[in-house]
Amino acid sequence: MTRYLVPAADGAAEIEVRRSRFLATVRRVEDETAARAVVDELRRRHWDARHHCSAFALGPWGGPGAVQRSSDDGEPSGTAGAPMLEVLRGREVADVVVVVTRWFGGVLLGAGGLVRAYGDATRAGLDAVGLRERTRVAELVLDVAHADAGRVESELRARGVVVRGAEYGAEVTLRLVVPPAEVAALEAGVAALTGGTARPVVVGEAWADA
Repeated sequence: MTRYLVPAADGAAEIEVRRSRFLATVRRVEDETAARAVVDELRRRHWDARHHCSAFALGPWGGPGAVQRSSDDGEPSGTAGAPMLEVLRGREVADVVVVVTRWFGGVLLGAGGLVRAYGDATRAGLDAVGLRERTRVAELVLDVAHADAGRVESELRARGVVVRGAEYGAEVTLRLVVPPAEVAALEAGVAALTGGTARPVVVGEAWADA
């Protein structure tokens, strides 16, 4: 897995089904504690609603350490949280919590109707906030002479290399990020810029917003 999608922003969308209101709130989160805090926050804010069903996914689907959870919050088992989570799975969205708050309109929807309503509300919420890509990147450090640092950094930025920072000591250490497939090209580019006197070193990998 080298990519997945995350919410581009926080937001909400509401749909109505046979007089019941379904408000889908979408938030980007980094861990389970934050996801559960969002559920608690909305439960307090919309205290007059009957249900606050939720689904959250953390980390890329199928990846190591990925976490998915859902809750029907009093709706019949499998009619709310599970279909919400399935929408997230289908769109490969993670690092997200969706809470669908329902105000009952007096008409029973049946199991099938609830599955459709909670799924549709989740889709509406995701459509409202939009999605952005998160990709796997290589993290590198590059030590260059002070006299060359400004020129090298400027050239790297012009070539699309992300420069996350610089540390100043006996030399200047640039912290760089590129897709793993572009490491070899970066090494060649740095060699050309510095006459072979400097070479970037891979120090790890991470996820980053594209």
